[in-house]
Amino acid sequence: MAKTIIATPNAPAAIGTYSQAVRVGDTMYLSGQIGLDPATMQMVDGIDGQIVRVFENLKAVADAAGGTLADVVKLNVFLTDLGHFAKVNEVMARYFSEPFPARAAVGVKELPRGALVEADAVMFIGG
Repeated sequence: MAKTIIATPNAPAAIGTYSQAVRVGDTMYLSGQIGLDPATMQMVDGIDGQIVRVFENLKAVADAAGGTLADVVKLNVFLTDLGHFAKVNEVMARYFSEPFPARAAVGVKELPRGALVEADAVMFIGG
C-alpha cells in the first residue's frame, strides 16, 4: 500500500528526518509534536503552554490529514516529569471527548529541544 506524506505550515516543520504525518490507507501516523510555535519555531514557555501547543500542533496535523482529533485511536504522551500528568489530563479534556483514544503516558529523561512534553498519535479515518 502506498504511503502519502502529510505536511502543513500550521504545525512546526520537521526538525529531522521524518514527516509530520504519513497516511497508509485509512490510517494516519502523526509524528511526535513538542511545544514549538509553528510561526517562530521557538519553544513556548512553561509546561502549561507546552501542553496546549502540543495538542494544537497535533490538531493542525490531523486537520491537514483530513481528520480531527476525534479520529485519533491511539495517543502516546511523553513527559520529562510525570508530576505534570494531571495537567496533561486537564488540557486533553479540552481536545478530546468520549470515546477517548487509547493512551500511554511515559516518563522520559529528556526530549528534543528541551521540551517538557511530547505526544504522537495514530488516527483512523474510514469505515
